[in-house]
Amino acid sequence: MPIGNIGISGLILILVITLLLFGPSKLPELGRAVGRTLSEFKGATRGLIGGDEDKPRAEAEQKK
Repeated sequence: MPIGNIGISGLILILVITLLLFGPSKLPELGRAVGRTLSEFKGATRGLIGGDEDKPRAEAEQKK
């Protein structure tokens, strides 16, 4: 089952290279950073799509 244009063997190769470059101690930190980046990107795209509708909700969440 290919993910996009990358097959399972390509995905395994990428994971092995990442492990060699960053080491096992940095991988959880790297995963968290990628997760935060994707979360911020998703929030920004929702803000662009929703326009001003999400503005009061975002301001309420910041005040908490």
